[in-house]
Amino acid sequence: MNRSMAFDTTSAGKPEPPSSPARPTLRRLVLDVLKPHEPNILAIAKALAVLPGVDGVDITVYEIDAKVENVKITLEGTDLEFARIRNVIHDMGGAIHSIDKVSTGRVIVEEAPTPQD
Repeated sequence: MNRSMAFDTTSAGKPEPPSSPARPTLRRLVLDVLKPHEPNILAIAKALAVLPGVDGVDITVYEIDAKVENVKITLEGTDLEFARIRNVIHDMGGAIHSIDKVSTGRVIVEEAPTPQD
């Protein structure tokens, strides 16, 4: 058996998995959001930026309709809390259409280009 693949054993002889963080941290989140014209993206960005664990917020409007706007919201931080983020967006009249990208772990891993790109 490959030694690097084996589990460590405790004194009781029970297998113990390799050490891992107690809870993976959410570092980057990209959301597709439908929102009314008011509040504007400045107000939403400020409300999201003050949440615990949020280091930065980027909001881009990519479609405007008569009553609503579609925006892409990118958040980065040390430990993002999705429930709090979702609540702020909802409280400001927005609806999350989809979660388009997620990064977790100790570092943010950038998407690598592949031949089909």
